[in-house]
Amino acid sequence: MTAVMEKPVESNERAEPGASWSAVVALTVFETRLLLTRLPVIVAFLVYAGWTVWRSGKDWGGYPALQDADRATQGAPMLVGLAVLLAVNRAALRSRRHGTEPHFTVLVLPPWRRTVAHALSVVAAALITAGCVAAQFGREALRPGAIGHGSVGELLVGPLTVLLFGMIGLLMAGLVRSALAAPLLVVFLLFLFLFFSGMSYGGSRWLLPVVVDATPNTLPSDLLGRPAAWHALYLAGLALCVGLVAVLAAGGRKPVLVAGVAGALAMTLVGGVAQAGGDSPELLRARERASAHPEQVQSCVRRDGSTYCVFPEWGPRVGDWAAVVDRVRSLAGGGAQDQKIVVRQQIEARYDITSDSALTPLERPHEVTVGTEWGGNRVPEFSAAVAGVLVAGNEKASTSMCDGRIVTMMWLALGWESDPMAALRRVRLDDSDTGSALVLQPTNGLSMNAAQTEVLRELLARPRGEVTARVKSHWAELTAPKLTAARAAELLGVAAPEEEDKCSD
Repeated sequence: MTAVMEKPVESNERAEPGASWSAVVALTVFETRLLLTRLPVIVAFLVYAGWTVWRSGKDWGGYPALQDADRATQGAPMLVGLAVLLAVNRAALRSRRHGTEPHFTVLVLPPWRRTVAHALSVVAAALITAGCVAAQFGREALRPGAIGHGSVGELLVGPLTVLLFGMIGLLMAGLVRSALAAPLLVVFLLFLFLFFSGMSYGGSRWLLPVVVDATPNTLPSDLLGRPAAWHALYLAGLALCVGLVAVLAAGGRKPVLVAGVAGALAMTLVGGVAQAGGDSPELLRARERASAHPEQVQSCVRRDGSTYCVFPEWGPRVGDWAAVVDRVRSLAGGGAQDQKIVVRQQIEARYDITSDSALTPLERPHEVTVGTEWGGNRVPEFSAAVAGVLVAGNEKASTSMCDGRIVTMMWLALGWESDPMAALRRVRLDDSDTGSALVLQPTNGLSMNAAQTEVLRELLARPRGEVTARVKSHWAELTAPKLTAARAAELLGVAAPEEEDKCSD
């Protein structure tokens, strides 16, 4: 019997080098769709969108400063990042949770390539966040009252935060095979952020993904001194490093991965060290010059006889300020209705820029301070400052008035408003329209007693033309020192106040 030896049949199929990467792309599409349809991720994006729309509806939203608007895009993406962390961690543990891990050994994709697919799904979530950030900032930049300059580095923080958090969730799945690890990590990250965000103004806080400088007043963009570009490099390097380490933990051993980790670590170190350098001596000198001698860095323009001296980025606001000045002067009498004044911007950036430092009242005649913010309460506050200069002669004297001239001043400040009573509430510290209160101005406030408030309320209820005529005809006496509220009421044709007319300390 002759044994017939047959050659094994050779397969016509060959393992194509790109076949496994095609599978990675297909798995990436699948995981991206699952990630973006997870309930926590959907809720996070909805909250992000709702918060953005709600914030843009505020009074301040009509006059944005873009150096503040770019930083306003950073907080909400942290919520999206935490949701992505949970979702990608759960997706990476899916096979272990369902007991299907042994079945993956027969597939074309080794574990580390499946990890690459999960990492790419996180990139998709970060890109969507980038689109949301661009839309949020673009809406502010296109507003007619927008001024200033945004920073690309600041705008990258939101998407990079989502990318970093997603990579952390992926790495956690490779190191700790437990579904409880990711929720506990989220709690730890929140605690870490709350702890370090309360630290003093120092370089170590830049190790956090989002660094909030709660500046109470808008500053020129060149005085902020935030290392936004270095911080973006730090976040990008850290996210790339964590993602590549996750691939290595899943079994990837290619030299390119090791080289990638080394390069990403170098990016992280360079960005981290550079961002922690602190304020340079040049920046500190620039802040000192802009605060103590603003005229050295400002440009002045004339409009309707008055002069407006502003920092370079605030040129478009001159028209808004001039409109208020013209309306206040139109209600005044004597030479005040044609008085030429100087409106000068002031800032205080010599100390901690996160503190609300008071501005010093100007002493030069007919010179008035305007701040760097506009809209909302800032409008009646500036109007009150202009009126005070017309009545008292200079800003320092106007902030120390406590006699009946305050009635004249507040009528000039509010009489032109379409809803003067609402403006009165906005310009007072306690939002009241009765009793005594502190009237806010760009510099120091002044105390308004109950009798003066009572007379002013009567005036604001009268026809504007009638009161304006009386103000013009009795201007000299209405602006004389030691005028009482009762005498002001008599001159203006309203009832004498019943409240006590006494200056507060």
